[in-house]
Amino acid sequence: MARIADLLARGRTFSFEFFPPKTDYAQLTLGRTIAELESLSPGFVSVTYGAGGSTRARTHAVVEWVRKETHITPMAHLTCTAHTRADISEILANYTDAGVENILALGGDPPAAGADPGPSDYSYALDLVEHIASADGFSIGVAAHPEMHPRSADRASDRRHLAEKLKRADFAITQFFFEADHYFRMVDELASLGVDKPIIPGIMPVTNKNQVKRMAELSGSVFPAWLAERIGDSGDEAEVARIGVEVATELCATLLDGGAPGLHFFTMNRSNATREIYGRLGLPTS
Repeated sequence: MARIADLLARGRTFSFEFFPPKTDYAQLTLGRTIAELESLSPGFVSVTYGAGGSTRARTHAVVEWVRKETHITPMAHLTCTAHTRADISEILANYTDAGVENILALGGDPPAAGADPGPSDYSYALDLVEHIASADGFSIGVAAHPEMHPRSADRASDRRHLAEKLKRADFAITQFFFEADHYFRMVDELASLGVDKPIIPGIMPVTNKNQVKRMAELSGSVFPAWLAERIGDSGDEAEVARIGVEVATELCATLLDGGAPGLHFFTMNRSNATREIYGRLGLPTS
């Protein structure tokens, strides 16, 4: 296994994100997806963490399975919402015991409406980053929002907060976006604040227009009018996926040509779109 900071120091990384399955059938689907994507020789894969820690055990199980049963380096997502310092210390100790060296430290979404969030010892993701850093032994990533975090007061404060996180963390992975200018502007803004840590663009190929539009609204990303027009009102899922892959490939090529340190694909636990983009870009495989 490897620390992601070390992988990035050696060159570009290409990586994938999964979410913990809720059913036995979904578990089988994820297993097939990971097997199919392993042939692409990813630098690492990440596993998400549910709101309020709702997938804590399942996240750990998937991360540990990847660590033991594949040749891929795993990274666990971890959030500060509804967690005490004792909770986080226990989780970190368990990951250390499992040989997991990489953590993506996030603020996290609140639990579902009406659910008791439970106590939390953290106000912001930076608090969690500092706790993980004090535990030693982990390569730490954080989230970045090219179009600003949806709860940020303004662009300047958003960039200052991100810069503070990146002074302690090793790298960032962005929320997905559809226009390369958002990414390059953010990198320039951080550079003006003295931050030059690697920022990996997050890529979400559009395979379901309505689903991605909803996710974009929640994350603070704009689903641009030109993309909606390009997809149109087609009810043909295969045609939507074809256009989505085409658009994502164009975005990836622009980002790599502009010096991005890699690409991180939000797979939705499926491999088809990611494998097709890989092929179109001519990225290396095993």
